Amino acid sequence: MVVGDPKITRLLEHPAIWRGRSAARRSGLSTGFAALDEHLPDHGWPRTGLIEILVARFGSGELTVLVPALAALTRAAAARWCVWVSPPLVPFAPALAARGVMLDRLAVVAAAQPLWALEQTLGSGACDAVLGWVRQPKPRDIRRLQLAAERGRTLGVLFRPQRAAREASAALLRLAIEPSAAGIRLTLIKGRSAWRGALDLPWPGS
Repeated sequence: MVVGDPKITRLLEHPAIWRGRSAARRSGLSTGFAALDEHLPDHGWPRTGLIEILVARFGSGELTVLVPALAALTRAAAARWCVWVSPPLVPFAPALAARGVMLDRLAVVAAAQPLWALEQTLGSGACDAVLGWVRQPKPRDIRRLQLAAERGRTLGVLFRPQRAAREASAALLRLAIEPSAAGIRLTLIKGRSAWRGALDLPWPGS
């Protein structure tokens, strides 16, 4: 290996390659929660690749940890699309706008085949973030979604039931989220981090 070779440098920056603890930390996309950023491998969400958020039931606060990042992505000068594939509830546009999300960069897809729509959207190269709600994807399906996210240079977020924590996954990062008395509680299930505890976050504005 030739130190300083630009080809090697570009290769080592690929999101699929982990260079170990001695490597320079990649710059992640801030979650908007300083305590959470501190515990994530890239000090934020990965900018490219698939993450999983596991919930006891859909619509129980899983978007809370994502809205600040979505606001930042949609307000960027060269913003691409933010696409939601088969959300269980219709997004409440006034609440998203109040949190800074630019609605003209947001699209919602009601798909008869959510996995297919999710894979195509992730790999399109037209999106900064793609969110998908899927109940029973197979391990090979998740691997395809991860590869599609890398191909499209997109942050993919796959929401699944909490029972999926027992299953293997090709996602870069897996978090379980559940409501708490004052906000939400997150538990890291998979990620390049020594942190494996629970983290409580308050509801925005509380």
